[in-house]
Amino acid sequence: MNAAQYLNNLNVPSTKADLVLDTDTFNEVDDQFAIAYLLASPEKLNLKALYAAPFHNHHSESPGDGMLKSYEEIHRLLELTGRREFIPLTYKGSESYLPDENTPVPSPAAEDLVKRAKEYSAKNPLYVVAIGAITNVASALLQEPDIAERIVIVWLGGHGREYHDTKEFNLYQDVAAARVIFKSGAPVVQLPCMGVVSGFSVPYVELEHHLGGKNPLCDFLVGRVKEEIDRYMKNGLAVSRILWDVAAIAWLLNDNDRFMLSRPASLPIPEYDGLYGYDQSRFIQYVYHINRDSLASDLFSKLAEGKFFHEAN
Repeated sequence: MNAAQYLNNLNVPSTKADLVLDTDTFNEVDDQFAIAYLLASPEKLNLKALYAAPFHNHHSESPGDGMLKSYEEIHRLLELTGRREFIPLTYKGSESYLPDENTPVPSPAAEDLVKRAKEYSAKNPLYVVAIGAITNVASALLQEPDIAERIVIVWLGGHGREYHDTKEFNLYQDVAAARVIFKSGAPVVQLPCMGVVSGFSVPYVELEHHLGGKNPLCDFLVGRVKEEIDRYMKNGLAVSRILWDVAAIAWLLNDNDRFMLSRPASLPIPEYDGLYGYDQSRFIQYVYHINRDSLASDLFSKLAEGKFFHEAN
């Protein structure tokens, strides 16, 4: 890929984008919103496959268990939205993180990404939207490095450059995988968490007001948020959730900077000490600001109207 094409691929696509979504869906509550938002945006987004990513926190017993629970949650969402045509296009991902920067973890998800990416080119790339630990994507790149020229990686991971460390959940679970994707040569759009996407905070009362009772999926999403809130806060008066992963979908919909601002920035190299190094000779697209109200309005209107049903029905 020449330099001009590389830089062009860091811009929001001007036409309808083919994409795959790599997601640790059961990890929290934001992945579910991201999947619903994706399915509700068929005017710009053409979903080709979904991959379950590993994760390990209070919702799982191990990275592999987290991946399996995410796989099941994806199926649950597809049933709720009536989008069963995507069930056979949903793939299990890695059961563990990368053991090092040279050894892939084989999985159906990585295998599908390698095969699928070969159908694309630098001028017509496949967008790989990743909203979890990026193990599956790194494994595919380690298995077939040439696909780096055929994809654009849109990843919600790491913290902002002004933040005091890089110990964000998606990145710090698998630092080796993060280093692989940044070094791969693939164009990367980074949506950092603290300091940037943390601005997409949505009060629970706002979610309940705009989405409660609108349709079964909206009730499911609001219920998931309530479960999460009840887990960590009892009788809280000022309660909100950051719907982190929605921003990764929104970047592909970001015509005329409606939802966020971004700029080319030097390529970060996540280090194992929780800090970034930088390669000043290469660039990524770095999102540095979220237009919170504009994005929330678009999300609420699409979900409340049940637009995720429209393409199938």
